Amino acid sequence: MIVWLNGTHGAGKTTTGALVQPLIPGSRVFDAEKVGETLMDITPGLPSLGNFQHWPPWRALVVETARHVLDYTGGTLVIPMTVLVEQYWREISAGLARHAIPVRHFVLHADQNTLRGRIEGDTALGPVPSPFRLQYLEPYAEAARTWLHAEAEVVDTTHLTPSQAALRIAAAVTGRDAPSRVSGAP
Repeated sequence: MIVWLNGTHGAGKTTTGALVQPLIPGSRVFDAEKVGETLMDITPGLPSLGNFQHWPPWRALVVETARHVLDYTGGTLVIPMTVLVEQYWREISAGLARHAIPVRHFVLHADQNTLRGRIEGDTALGPVPSPFRLQYLEPYAEAARTWLHAEAEVVDTTHLTPSQAALRIAAAVTGRDAPSRVSGAP
């Protein structure tokens, strides 16, 4: 099974994914961004399209990597990865379905002001807010309005900690109440 954590930058996907993983027995986190980083390392480079998700090999390799890891390990993969282009989500989900891999698709949502504040307050990528991350606020809002929220289980993180979001997701996936607290989290 795959637990896909979607949503835009600042929604809490990476942090929540790391907290979900120990709550779902037999699960592992698969950072699909690493597939994009591998493609970005090809020399000479692939055509410059502004985002590695625009490269068809990224979408196919995410599916194949997930399939091979699950064939090897079994269990569940937690994939914290933004996918805002409906066609790309359809390609990935159809590819996983062809391999009979069930997907629980969650969107971590927060209102625009909260997302902007989180991005502007995150100095992990440097002292200035990331223009790359900020540029996805409107495409996320459009995807949420037009298709994304209808395709997933929405978890509004506006007033939730990542621990609280992780507990909700784990409870939904496992069908049982998760512990009231995530180990090691506030």
